[in-house]
Amino acid sequence: MSLFRLIPMAALCAATLSASAQSAPITLSVDLTDAPRKILHATEIIPVQPGPLTLVYPEWIPGEHGPTGPIINQAGFIISTPTGQPIKWERDLVDMYSYHVNVPEGVTQLNIKMDFLATGGANFTEGGSTSANLALLSWNTLLVYPLNIDIEHTKASDVMITPSITIPDGWHFGTALQPTDGATEASVHASFQTVSLEQLIDSPVLAGRWFREIVLAPEVSPKHYLDLAGDGPEDLALSQQHIDQFSKLVRETGALYQSRHYGSYHFLVTLSDQVAHFGLEHHQSSDDRVPEKTFIDEGSFAEEGDLLPHEFTHSWNGKYRRPAGLATPNYQEPMKGNLLWVYEGLTNYLGDILAARSGIWSADTFRDRLATIVADFNDARPGRTWRDLQDTATAAQILYNASGPYDNWRRDTDYYSEGDLLWLEIDETIREKSQGKKSLNNFLAAFEGFGGNTPPRVAPYTFEDIVSGLNAVVPNDWATFLRTRLDSNELHAPEIAGINTLSGYHLTYTDKPNYWSTLNEGDGISATYSLGLTAGSTGMLGDVIINSVAYKAGLAPGFQIIAVNGRAYTPGLLRAAIDAAKGSGPAINLIVENTGYFKTISLDYHGGERYPQLERIENTPDRLDTILDPLTK
Repeated sequence: MSLFRLIPMAALCAATLSASAQSAPITLSVDLTDAPRKILHATEIIPVQPGPLTLVYPEWIPGEHGPTGPIINQAGFIISTPTGQPIKWERDLVDMYSYHVNVPEGVTQLNIKMDFLATGGANFTEGGSTSANLALLSWNTLLVYPLNIDIEHTKASDVMITPSITIPDGWHFGTALQPTDGATEASVHASFQTVSLEQLIDSPVLAGRWFREIVLAPEVSPKHYLDLAGDGPEDLALSQQHIDQFSKLVRETGALYQSRHYGSYHFLVTLSDQVAHFGLEHHQSSDDRVPEKTFIDEGSFAEEGDLLPHEFTHSWNGKYRRPAGLATPNYQEPMKGNLLWVYEGLTNYLGDILAARSGIWSADTFRDRLATIVADFNDARPGRTWRDLQDTATAAQILYNASGPYDNWRRDTDYYSEGDLLWLEIDETIREKSQGKKSLNNFLAAFEGFGGNTPPRVAPYTFEDIVSGLNAVVPNDWATFLRTRLDSNELHAPEIAGINTLSGYHLTYTDKPNYWSTLNEGDGISATYSLGLTAGSTGMLGDVIINSVAYKAGLAPGFQIIAVNGRAYTPGLLRAAIDAAKGSGPAINLIVENTGYFKTISLDYHGGERYPQLERIENTPDRLDTILDPLTK
């Protein structure tokens, strides 16, 4: 059975516009003046020929790893002729992203009105985000494009579009698109050079009242910009030290990847507590949405420290070098995520390394974060026994937004964090086998730098290409090495044994949280590696590890701890109870509430608090710290 979606017969027979024969570009005008009211407006003019036509709304958005096109927030979709005559459209009965219309005789263009409701706020992870003073425009949310006979013959790179925006008075904007007609970042109306649909969707726009553009590493060509929009002017007041760190990031990527695949690069950073927090990669920019105080609060800066390095790395690994299954020609053909352990896992590893090499993180912060990842896959991911790492990647399209209670048993996007461990082990294995003469850096310079400096384009790869690239650096049975780890159902991730052997460090536990653990706990408590639970400041349980002490005692996510040993719950009292129970101390007695019912639970645990740390192994090569050494001075 074909993996492509079945196309309705009407589409197969349609005399649809041939993208390659497009007589004039589509024009797309987006109005952001109502962004503070969380509604965006668009007018699209599409050249057509008379007869049946199928238009499609983008469904599979690159980088989102699933059919996430936010069509549910589309509104006001009206099609008419240039004279204003309405044209009735009909949604396909099977493919909800397809619209069938019949273009009247004599009509050579369609005028389309469309709105996007940016109402998801901080819980909405796809599409545009807005607040009273800023907006992030993802072009895919406000357009349709013609289907050329069928999916396989429709190429986003062949559909040309001339875009423009209108922003509120007093706002500024940043984007990788090139303005025309003398438009500047302060222009209320700005038109951009005609680009392909592929490049347009790959080039979001960040606009805001409180906006700041900073040139990074000014001596480096092509040029790099840090474009910031916040909820208030104080959010943009990042220190010169942080600016220098981001400039260092630009220099370090050039030294690592030995190439650049863009004409210029814009970090589009949204600083707001009113919008979703995530990152989305693009060839020539990144859409980085972080909490409002990220650049002026050191704890928040550390927590988000890997985001910009991660998304920037995707310009090479993910956008330029892309798994063949994700290198689809358009936005309707389903993607195949089986190599996401490279796309995201390698990027996760490199983002962490670059955060340390550029000074965004200290070496201690890097090791503290790594310790928590190692501990998770050593003691807190029982789901490994039934879902292997490979399946977390293969099933990404159904797992990507599945995080939550009992995630330790289900597993979801573990190809990020376990991928971190996999590529660390690969890096250390190369260093060990070459007696320190080579490293993953050599693989990256050849693999990500393939073809030298290029404009934005896609160079697909397969599993066999990864194996071949690694063998070109250090001969080894890399295929077996990778498959053993990708297909493992061991409780403890097999990468950990290699890391303990090769890194110069090994995992241990102490009764004091490390810096990263403290950041993650916030005002609650993480007893993941002791009791097997996490709890917030009010006692609400966030997660319970399957087969842990807490789970066996009857606790579950969503329960609320009311009292600890007869006293009203606080995180501090629970910590004290864990300490008091250590050795031969008394069991920990809890009163918990579950949907209006109360019961007492006794935790017969005497191991004390346990927080992970990486401990240096005497008289062994210090490969981990060597990996963190900057490549530039």
